[in-house]
Parts: sequence; structure tokens; C-alpha cells
Amino acid sequence: MTVEPFRAIAISRLAHRLKTEGRSIIHMEFGQPSTGAPAAAIARAHQVLDADAMGYWESPALRERIARLYDQRHGVAVDPDRVVLTNGASPALVLALTVRFRPGDRVALARPGYVAYRNTLRALHLEPVEIACGAESRFQLTAAHLAALDPAPAGVIIASPANPTGTIIPDAELAAIAEVCRRRGIAIVSDEIYHGLSYVGPTASMLQFAPDAFVINSFSKYWSMAGWRLGWLVTPAPHTETARAHIGNLFLTPPSLSQHAGLVAMDAHDELEGHVRTYARNRDLMLDALPSLGLRKIAPPDGAFYIWADIGHLTDDSLAFCERMLRDTGVAAAPGVDFDPVEGRRFIRFSFAVSTDEVQEALDRLRPWFAALG
Repeated sequence: MTVEPFRAIAISRLAHRLKTEGRSIIHMEFGQPSTGAPAAAIARAHQVLDADAMGYWESPALRERIARLYDQRHGVAVDPDRVVLTNGASPALVLALTVRFRPGDRVALARPGYVAYRNTLRALHLEPVEIACGAESRFQLTAAHLAALDPAPAGVIIASPANPTGTIIPDAELAAIAEVCRRRGIAIVSDEIYHGLSYVGPTASMLQFAPDAFVINSFSKYWSMAGWRLGWLVTPAPHTETARAHIGNLFLTPPSLSQHAGLVAMDAHDELEGHVRTYARNRDLMLDALPSLGLRKIAPPDGAFYIWADIGHLTDDSLAFCERMLRDTGVAAAPGVDFDPVEGRRFIRFSFAVSTDEVQEALDRLRPWFAALG
């Protein structure tokens, strides 16, 4: 099957080329924190580099600490043996899909949604069943969407908070989704990589409503460790041994250094919550400013660090729009066609996981540019 390119990468390449030419670039095209790993995690990494030759390894202490996180955040007991450490969330997604589904299975997902869901399904010879989700459902899947599918898909991918919209599924709706999936035999893969990044209160885990869900998470977002390539998959007990067999053959183990640092990062609460406060300030700045740019139709950014903005009054080619905006202003954003191949031509996504000064500067550059567009 055809796997489409991630077009934001092309925007980023152009941004970096312009930077080498001396241009000032503000990177709002990728969903990665501009901050580094917590200071204590970096200090621990230096210690390990000096004392440990390292090798293939899966940290029992890290698996236990991750299991404890679910009890602390959600009141859910997770056996550490069900936690499989991975090289970031992307291998965790591959792992969940290869363990639970077989070629030809149909898997539902929201449109708009993270580009890699659709493309990874296709690469694994699974059939994406994209469900158009607009403003009426806050750009999220609902229980009604899943109940209406005929025939029922083999599985569904849920993301809350979501990429590219930042919307969060309310607890009651998550419970209703879990019930429909139980009744119809639909396996749940829940991507919870943006947990910890919420501006509207706590975010529930699907494990609270569907203990047999596959749950993906990563150190890339909340823990600000994207380049360390460390994540995990919580597997239903009947699938754990299969998951371990798959990861041993496909990916071996995550970097030992990252596991040591990740264990320390999980207790760097004050520093990490400081990042969240920065994102909240950045979010407020953008929500205040975007209407004056003419961008009045946006998804509610409940969590994550994204603004999903409708530019349909200006263009029906979001990729060309992003290229022009980057060349003219030095502000890089992601074209909506990555996340929605149908309606995404009239949307763009801004990431506000940069510094507050950069957000201010980006808005200062964009105001006259959008004004000139009319």
C-alpha cells in the first residue's frame, strides 16, 4: 500500500535551508518541546556515561515507575510486567498494531488525526477507516460514530488530547466509547502521548474504562525528551508475551542511557509543570491574537500544544500556504493535509511548544502578513 510523505518535514527542510541562508526562523511546524530534558535527568545521564558500558536492557525500575504513574494519575493498577518499553511512541504504535491485528483488518480513526496513524496502518497492510470529525464533535471520535459503523471495525485508535487539534474527549464520552467497543468487539488502541499537557483539568486514561486497551505513551512531550527516543506500551495481559516477542525481533530495546535518564525525569515534577505553565501562556497569547489575524475558526486546544486553524477563507492549498508564509515571515507551520487528506487543504497547525518570546515574535510577524492577505 502507498504510504504518503509527512509534508511538515518538507516545510522543516525549507525552514532549515532558509536558516542557513541567514534568515530568522521560528519553528512551529513540529510537535516537540523547545525545552530539553529535566536537569536531573541530564545529570544522571552524565553519571551513567562515566560508569556504565551499557547494552541491550529493559529497566525493571522504569517499568515499575511507569506502572505507579497510572495509579497516581488515574487510580488504575497496572502490573509492571504489562509495560513494554519502546524506542518512543512510534514503535509502540507498530507494536500494538502488529500484536492485535492481522493484515486486512479494518481500524477506525478520526480525521483529522496524526498522519502516522493512517500511514502506519497502510504500511502494515491494515485498512484505515477514517471518520470525518468536525466542529460538531470537537474534531473527535464519539461513541455514536463507532456505533454507526457497519460492519464494525476490528479496532479503533483513540487520541486524547489529540494531534493536531489538542481536543480532549470528556470522561463520559470515553466511557461510552469503551462500552460500544466492548459490545461490538472493537479493540482499542489509545494514544496518550500528550497526557500531562492539559489546560482544562485532568485527562482520563482509557484504562479507567477499558482495562484491555492497548495504551501508548512516550517521554517526548510532557517529559521534554523527544530526542531520547523512549516510550512504552501498556499491553493487555493476554498479549504481553507476544508483544515482547515482537519488540525483541523488531526493535530490541530502547537506549539504556535514555532509560536511566527517564527514570529520574519522572520525578522532576516542578520543572516539568513549569513547562506546562509556559505552554499555557503561549496558548493564551495565540488564542487572544488569532482572531485579529482573521483566524476565528479553531479547534478548542484543551491540551497538547497545538492550534488547528481554518484558513479556508484564504486558500484551499495549505501546503502552498505554509511554504509562502514561511518564505515571507520566517514562521513555519504544518499544512493541514498531513492530518486530513480531505478537509486539511484549508487548515494549518501551529505548535506553541516554543518559548513565549518566540510566540510573541511570530505573532508580530504574522499580523501584517495576514492583514496584507485581506
